[in-house]
Amino acid sequence: MDPIADMISSINNANAVFKKQMVVYPYSDFKFSILEALKKEGVIGDIEKKGRLTTKRIIVNLKYNEDGSPVLTKIKLVSKQGQRIYKQVKEIKKVKSGHGFAIISSSKGLITDKDAKKMKIGGEVICEIW
Repeated sequence: MDPIADMISSINNANAVFKKQMVVYPYSDFKFSILEALKKEGVIGDIEKKGRLTTKRIIVNLKYNEDGSPVLTKIKLVSKQGQRIYKQVKEIKKVKSGHGFAIISSSKGLITDKDAKKMKIGGEVICEIW
């Protein structure tokens, strides 16, 4: 299975059962960069690397609203191993009428769709979050 798809489904599943914390294993810099982008947008809490070389993993604290509902409603994987989705800046659409955002892998690193439009660059659409 695709490791990014596995991480995304783990986050969705942990949110569905209202877990406060989850572990992403095995560690990769790309997974950590996606989680950093989610933290920057305020949909997850703190993230930290734990362990040594072979047992390295990421601890993710999930975020919930005051009423107990998850801040992160859903993550949808767009690019898959068998089909990569690339968009030019003019092709990037708003996610859920502006209530969500997309994470895009560009020449400047992982950025959100809003940042991509500001920088006027496109790239591979990794996932959509709302």
